Amino acid sequence: MSILIYIHGFNSSPLSKKANSLKTWLERQHPTVNMLIPQLPCYPAEAIKLLQNLVAVHAGEQIGLLGSSLGGYFAIWLSQKFNLPAVVVNPAVRPFDLFEQYLGEQVNPYTKERYILQSHHLNELQAIQIDTLTAPDLIWLLQQTGDEILDYRQAVTYLMECKKTIAPGGNHAFVGFDYYFPQIMRFLALAKTK
Repeated sequence: MSILIYIHGFNSSPLSKKANSLKTWLERQHPTVNMLIPQLPCYPAEAIKLLQNLVAVHAGEQIGLLGSSLGGYFAIWLSQKFNLPAVVVNPAVRPFDLFEQYLGEQVNPYTKERYILQSHHLNELQAIQIDTLTAPDLIWLLQQTGDEILDYRQAVTYLMECKKTIAPGGNHAFVGFDYYFPQIMRFLALAKTK
């Protein structure tokens, strides 16, 4: 069975709209693909450990990664570390810079979990920063220029050697995400597309 690991963003959950629209489509179009949407711990080091363990559990199986926002940052790191294909949607590529404004108490709107984001958590994110991608061909950037949360140019510059689809307008949630589902499956080589 093929494994698709969907990695959600900051303060998100397996209940995210993008994750569930893809899961519903996969159940109809590619029922042999097992889509995993782990609830990531709030703290980066714990999230990284969970994702590494998930990849290890499925070693030997066909694995593809799909990460959104902060999940895109984790997907890039996993892709390069474990030689896995990844599609990243409006990814955060320098979250340790962005998250300085979020230090302090946070509440995940999906899970209602309260936690404190501290400066050492930014260090945990920076610890997995990859300055130069070793296998840029494994990554496909899906980016919309209307992202109101992240400066889209950072991802375009950082992932310049990767396959890129840069769509004008849109937003951080990525308008029209479902249009790309068949192409995502082709890129991740998880199933023959119909």
